[in-house]
Amino acid sequence: MRATVLHGAGDVRIENVPDASIVDPTDAVIRVSRACICGSDLWPYRSKQPGTDGQRIGHEAIGVVEAIGRDVCSIKIGDFVVMPFAYSDGTCTFCNEHLHTSCVHGGFFGGSEVAGAQAEAVRVPLADGTLFALNARADEATWGSLLTLSDVMGTGHHAARMAQVGPGKTVAVVGDGAVGLCGVIAAKRLGAEQIVLLGRHPDRIALGQAFGATDVVRERGAAAVERVRELTGGVGAHCVLECVGHGESTNTAILIARPGGHVGRVGVPQEKTLPSSLPAFLRNITIGGGPAPVRAYIEELLPDVLEGRIEPGRVFDRITGFDGVPQGYRDMNDRNTIKVMIKP
Repeated sequence: MRATVLHGAGDVRIENVPDASIVDPTDAVIRVSRACICGSDLWPYRSKQPGTDGQRIGHEAIGVVEAIGRDVCSIKIGDFVVMPFAYSDGTCTFCNEHLHTSCVHGGFFGGSEVAGAQAEAVRVPLADGTLFALNARADEATWGSLLTLSDVMGTGHHAARMAQVGPGKTVAVVGDGAVGLCGVIAAKRLGAEQIVLLGRHPDRIALGQAFGATDVVRERGAAAVERVRELTGGVGAHCVLECVGHGESTNTAILIARPGGHVGRVGVPQEKTLPSSLPAFLRNITIGGGPAPVRAYIEELLPDVLEGRIEPGRVFDRITGFDGVPQGYRDMNDRNTIKVMIKP
């Protein structure tokens, strides 16, 4: 089968690899209907050292189950499923607390142990706890939005939950990538009164406004902090969604939160230390977040997707087959594309 393999920084190839197959009795194999490139895939794309083993990359997919292990009970062959970016057993103490990304038996797709989902098929460990089966095969027009439930929509929602977004709140979203844009959707869905989007790209800003952003801040650094305070009556935002992961973006997120505010972090941190720790302490700012337990959010978000109340699939501004995947990485890295959908 064909799959995306990362060999080094900037070196993405489409290769023939062994077919996905059942390894453990709790596995399933899904035939991938749609996959995509994630902003977090760009970190290894920029940094992977050449000469190391190729990495089968990708962690977002929807598809049809074509094989199951003998111990799989709730997932059936032929099910149309959403595959979250992390696999989990669904039964451990953390899964029962709706924190599937901390599952004691779990892990992440596209790493050293489980091959990635940018492929014609993918092996899914712990299938009963990982996969979310739809009652019927969804209309193809909804597939883009369903695909976002495997990561970016659930991650934007997680940022909003960690930031305590609710009715009447003022929200600032740091980052205009797919996760930030889905954070705008999540904030509006949860009843935010004012949503300030921090971003600089006209196409993304326009989409963020369509999703519900009421204000846009194009400045960065100290100028961005000042502008957000101007827009929020001089006090800052109740809720801040940090959707980038850089030190500068995290610093901005903390400094634009009002005293007593909350920052929800979902951008993968690129620094080992947290900036502005003292200002956060002095202003009683709560900082939380991490890898989003998107498996816990699918049931909540799915009706809004299927009934068209939210359309997170609009973050996909390019669809490609496998041959176009290397160019898709280049374009996302150069900020020429928001998010690339892969149609095997």
